[in-house]
Amino acid sequence: MNAPFKDDRKLAYLNSEGADKPLKSPVRQEVLDRARAYRLSRFRALMDAHDVAGLLLYDPVNIRYAFDSSNMGVWTSHNPIRYAMILNGGPGIMFEFKGCEHLNDGLPGIDELRNSIGWMFMAAGDRADERLNLWADEIAAELRTHGGGNMRLAVDRMEPEGVAALTARGVQIIEGGQITEIARSIKSADEIELMRWTIRVCEAGMARIYQHSDPSVTERELWAHLHFENARSGGEWLETKLLTCGPNTNPWYKECSDRECQLGEMISFDTDMIGPYGYCADLSRSWTCGDAEMTDTQKRLYSAARSQIEHNMALIQPGLSFAEFNIKSWQIPEGYQPYRYSLAAHGVGMADEWPVVLLHPDFEASHGGVFEVGQVICVESLIGEKGSESVKLETQVLITNDGPERLDSFPWEM
Repeated sequence: MNAPFKDDRKLAYLNSEGADKPLKSPVRQEVLDRARAYRLSRFRALMDAHDVAGLLLYDPVNIRYAFDSSNMGVWTSHNPIRYAMILNGGPGIMFEFKGCEHLNDGLPGIDELRNSIGWMFMAAGDRADERLNLWADEIAAELRTHGGGNMRLAVDRMEPEGVAALTARGVQIIEGGQITEIARSIKSADEIELMRWTIRVCEAGMARIYQHSDPSVTERELWAHLHFENARSGGEWLETKLLTCGPNTNPWYKECSDRECQLGEMISFDTDMIGPYGYCADLSRSWTCGDAEMTDTQKRLYSAARSQIEHNMALIQPGLSFAEFNIKSWQIPEGYQPYRYSLAAHGVGMADEWPVVLLHPDFEASHGGVFEVGQVICVESLIGEKGSESVKLETQVLITNDGPERLDSFPWEM
């Protein structure tokens, strides 16, 4: 039987304008314009710091960050058919998929618009080598024109044939992640305003999941409510399908299925939502199906997860090293360790990003660095034990001069 929902705290996050209408963004155009200018300036500043003549981008998230140009983001993430090139001290060039040029109208960071040259086999077939050479000639020519003798080109991702073709033309390929990840990690106030709106849309989707968390609903049906709210409010895609219930929650990382949720089972999910303006809302919650009271085991696991979130979030301060955070972090009890999450915290912007701070049992393999003002950090917890369900919690935190500020506010259970 279906139990009535009584948690008005969660239902208050529903789309208050009506079930048949998308949320309407309150973000002003000047906020978006300033965010665009800031982001491109971040790339250009890091290019200069790394002494590269150009930055070549294939990752659709990096292209969105640089130019706010968006076109078939999921498809182009595995089909390298459109790309962008920023010349140090020179123009920003968008190489667009033929027939899609109009999608870049009015984008101020694009100085030149050209058709892309696709040399992947799917598009080029037995003419792949011919197109590869045309592509490489064009890229190398831009470096010679604008680089002043500097042929260092930072690249975010590229197939080996492209690396070989550019190298043969005297281009020195540099790892682009050290530019793109560090640039994206520090957010402007305008970016935060855009991110807050994505989180609002995400929380409306989470409220829809809650509203429909009745016994006999399938995991996939619940997950579809987040897709629905994101898509109709101008969002992009969901990076994962991490919503499970009952025994499917442990071990974690099972994707949603057609399993029907049962009264009293734990429903746990991780949104991983790329929303409006291309920003990510990466939030996790867990609650019981049918608004049933938690069992003693569920309460104990949930309480531990909340403790981990609150303890680790309070630690995050500007200048705190990842190593010091690790030492002071909440130490996961031995019984939960075999079922733990792999990390304690990670950066987030237009997607999950640098830094990634591993959980203390795994921290030896982590990298160095410090938390900085302007970073947005997701603080993670996954608590489960042998034979139990898993509780997944995650919150999104802005680092300010005064410490951490939570950007999400969707209610916890306890």
